[in-house]
Amino acid sequence: MNPQPKNLFSFPRYRPDVGGEHTASFLPMSRAEMDALGWDSCDVILITGDAYIDHPSFGMALIGRLLEHHGFRVGIISQPDWHSADAFRALGKPNLYFGVTAGNMDSMVNKYTADRKIRSEDAYTANGEKDKRPDRALTVYAQRAREAFPETNVVIGSIEASLRRIAHYDYWSDKVRRSVLPDSKADILLFGNAERALIDLTHRLAAGEPIKNIRNLRGTAFMVPRGWLPDVEWTEINSVKIDTPGRIDMHTDPYAMAPEKEAKCTTDTTPAIDEKADVVQQQAIRIMSREERQLMLKNKQHKSVIRLPSFEEVKDNPVMYAHASRVFHLEANPGNAKALVQMHDNRDVWLNPPPLPLAMDEMDGVYDRAYARAPHPSYGNARIPAWEMIRFSINIMRGCFGGCTFCSITEHEGRIIQSRSEPSILREIEDIRDKVKGFTGTISDLGGPTANMYRLACKDKKIEESCRRLSCVYPTICNNLGTDHSKLISIYRKARAIPGIKKILISSGLRYDLAVRSPEYVKELVTHHVGGLLKIAPEHTEQNTLSKMMKPGIGTYDEFKAMFDRYSKEAGKEQYLIPYFIAAHPGTTDDDMVNLALWLKEKDFRLDQVQTFMPTPMALATTMYHSRKNPLKKVTEDSEAVETARSGKIRKFHKALLRYHAPENWEILHEGLLRMGRRDLIGNGPRHLIPPRQPVIPVAPGESGIMNGRRIAAPKVNTYGKKPQPARNPMVSSKTNSSGVSATGLSYKVPKAKSASARSRSR
Repeated sequence: MNPQPKNLFSFPRYRPDVGGEHTASFLPMSRAEMDALGWDSCDVILITGDAYIDHPSFGMALIGRLLEHHGFRVGIISQPDWHSADAFRALGKPNLYFGVTAGNMDSMVNKYTADRKIRSEDAYTANGEKDKRPDRALTVYAQRAREAFPETNVVIGSIEASLRRIAHYDYWSDKVRRSVLPDSKADILLFGNAERALIDLTHRLAAGEPIKNIRNLRGTAFMVPRGWLPDVEWTEINSVKIDTPGRIDMHTDPYAMAPEKEAKCTTDTTPAIDEKADVVQQQAIRIMSREERQLMLKNKQHKSVIRLPSFEEVKDNPVMYAHASRVFHLEANPGNAKALVQMHDNRDVWLNPPPLPLAMDEMDGVYDRAYARAPHPSYGNARIPAWEMIRFSINIMRGCFGGCTFCSITEHEGRIIQSRSEPSILREIEDIRDKVKGFTGTISDLGGPTANMYRLACKDKKIEESCRRLSCVYPTICNNLGTDHSKLISIYRKARAIPGIKKILISSGLRYDLAVRSPEYVKELVTHHVGGLLKIAPEHTEQNTLSKMMKPGIGTYDEFKAMFDRYSKEAGKEQYLIPYFIAAHPGTTDDDMVNLALWLKEKDFRLDQVQTFMPTPMALATTMYHSRKNPLKKVTEDSEAVETARSGKIRKFHKALLRYHAPENWEILHEGLLRMGRRDLIGNGPRHLIPPRQPVIPVAPGESGIMNGRRIAAPKVNTYGKKPQPARNPMVSSKTNSSGVSATGLSYKVPKAKSASARSRSR
């Protein structure tokens, strides 16, 4: 695994008549389109669970256009009928491989809510149809592709592959499932943003190299025989040697007659002890220079693989599951991560270290391709909600060093920020202005997983490559992290100065603990780029919960709000913050949720859209949910227990507390508060959360409502006897009546399509 990778755009073009001036208006989805291009076959056929929209926000379009640029004929099979293999034969047999993805989201997260109910709409499907992909689509598609053409290579990737590359807890089946590799029967899995591995792999396959011999690509995983190593120089390290999950000493036998000898141990760095001799056997010592020691350690690291507990172990032992999760996350920095291996039955799943980040010119090359920036014509005038959400937004970076335990962005994209150049971003704005139908002058977002991590990085590359922190901003912002927002400010100013651009909005979630480090940025943002509402995510108010989330204290929110209000006033604008909160997160007690509800009431927030914690595969918070252990610290049998609201009743109670004002939540809140012994919060005063009697549930005019279990005529006043108020927007203070906004971009909040913040997690 070369630490200095080949530039993504330095490969010779495979076919001179593909790509460049021969770029197709859309990648073909039918044999007729292939015939129009003069193709008798495709080199690569991409199978996706999403509608095909030729836009860099959609993973298959981004990967497809990149492969096309390299001279490969690429076809797309979008949302095939998985009930037989026929739909997978639509474009014929690919010359090199099928590339399979579930789509921009994990298929189970896409299809089901946090309550395990089927969502009413699939945002990535024409007309929002909700039955266009199967459960665990990646596995099903890969199996069908193999059935269609048994001898063809099958390559799997995207976020579903990334999050399920080792044994993982699956919330929807409530059990630990195997890696997706043995179930899908794929030849190789690409995880993370996989452009570098994919291009290298494709060129090597095109050169005739068998896929089973390609074992040295970063960001790949594959099945190997038990105990396989790349060569004789490699060594295997048991994960319990580097992060002991519990006591490994033998228990003292209380019935032993002889006194127990003091335990002695031998390691690679201690001399052997002869218990019959009076002295330790002496060994020759050679003094090594600092450079020699560093080189030795570096070589040892690159030739070492960590053996995680097997699937069979983690399936039945929550402590070992938490231990494996902790080790997995500690080996996430591409600068120092080791390979990982995990046994499944009698074979091993081998994971090479994570991919090295793309350089800025490589990022530009990926996003500067000739995208049609529209859905494939086969969809006609069908409404595709995800497209409507992102058609005027731009992704300026990828990755996140926040490390929030509930979020899966880090597991997929990594902690190192990869940014596009300023000219590339400005060119895309001009493309939207000139090419996208319906553009009226407003760019809906310049962002990514967060709004304001653009070009932020460690001040020292050597420190970055050796760092093993799970977050650069928790428990405090690292002193080595650059927090200068000047380059982002420059883009904002130049973007809104482009002729024809009336407004540049920022819709990606803002990392406000970073923003307060740059008052100039906050002023620029608030003065020019907030359309009345700005979403941020404090997630909770109680330190007990925030420590399990790896989120800053609520005091940082107060600091940012003061700045936001001051600069809004100076700009002469009435603007509001939209705070997001999570109910039933691991570590959250009933008291924590009650305190959050009281804080919301004190601040006069009445939330309309709230989220219950959803355990997504591989997230650290999911480990807490499943194992009741805290993987942020060393995991042992006796280590900290993390209690979590798991029953549906308690989860509903926690969620209802976020909407304490809603009359339909009165019954569950009344019962829950009485169970807690908090009768003091029931009453009609300002310090009470709910009234003593169930309020009327408003319904449509002319119909009836419910009060105290009886149907009555709908009243003319709103909840709790207050005068009717304007319709409130999602997560907005009851004082505002501004226009609506999109849902947050964080990975666990997924009822609708996201803005720029969700796009790059699809590769």
